[in-house]
Amino acid sequence: MKFVNLDVAKDYDLLVQLIKDEQPDSIVHFAEQRAAPYSMKGSKQKRYTIENNVAGNNNLCCAVVDAEVDAHIVHLGTMGVYGYGTSGGEIPEGYIDVILPGGRESNILHPAYPGSVYHATKCLDALLYQFYNKNDEIRVTDLHQGVVWGTNTPQTIKDERLINRFDYDGDYGTVLNRFLMQGAMGVPLTVYGTGGQTRAFIHISDTARCIEIAINNPPKKGDRVEIFNQIAETRRVRDIAKLVAEQTGAEVNMLPNPRQEAAENELDVSNEKFCNLGLDPITLDERLFDEVQEVVKKYADRCDPTKILPASFWNKKRAEECADLEKVEVEIKKT
Repeated sequence: MKFVNLDVAKDYDLLVQLIKDEQPDSIVHFAEQRAAPYSMKGSKQKRYTIENNVAGNNNLCCAVVDAEVDAHIVHLGTMGVYGYGTSGGEIPEGYIDVILPGGRESNILHPAYPGSVYHATKCLDALLYQFYNKNDEIRVTDLHQGVVWGTNTPQTIKDERLINRFDYDGDYGTVLNRFLMQGAMGVPLTVYGTGGQTRAFIHISDTARCIEIAINNPPKKGDRVEIFNQIAETRRVRDIAKLVAEQTGAEVNMLPNPRQEAAENELDVSNEKFCNLGLDPITLDERLFDEVQEVVKKYADRCDPTKILPASFWNKKRAEECADLEKVEVEIKKT
């Protein structure tokens, strides 16, 4: 497995040459700043997220065209491009049926409704794909993924050196992994606002499986951009916190919400395409929680409790409402 160290957003000539040399059938594009909270930490992080994600994605599209290689781009997007609960029903996979003025029916790209600078870059990525697909007939599959949880796939669990990184902090830690880590360490679960936010979830094993399915089922030359909703199920955050609390005995701590978002939302999402292609999604299962908690306990000495509480705030008002969090000390009660 070859590794080449280059910056997709800056080293354009090297990227073009790499694609020419390798002649890939598929390119899996993960080279983007991946965290919504980090993208909202300040102007420096907002600018970096835009410059890195959008420029890097545009470079990749240009490089595929300039290299004259018919490579299929598989891009990791996000469910956040849709917003949450703005479709008036089930969120379809990428395209939505509409009735235009005069009663004309059409099927268009789902309107974008980002909730952070990070999510905005994924919306801009989607528009770039629409252009390059129309103009240069590049083949793209955009995977609008939900919140990932879990630590291992059947491959990585074979050897400790293959275990994925485990982020538990307020910037990079996804909500369920954060809860599982907090429960295992005896730390109160950090629920933002009312916990009424409904989100889509997917286990990391299914993430890997979905990428494999996407690679093996590429769109044909001339087909429009393929879009899959990469999720297993939807759950409300406070309900997940209750599940983890019941299993671990942890307290649930309702914190002021650092994000600018609706306190409560419904979310109904279609994942029919992946299921029709053979995905049997893993749903939230307390037995799988054990695997995550075992990893947490094994590396408990690496935990820095000062990183657990949120440290990125969507705007000045949210920062003011969360000001008291600076006085809170997190105590680890289990190891």
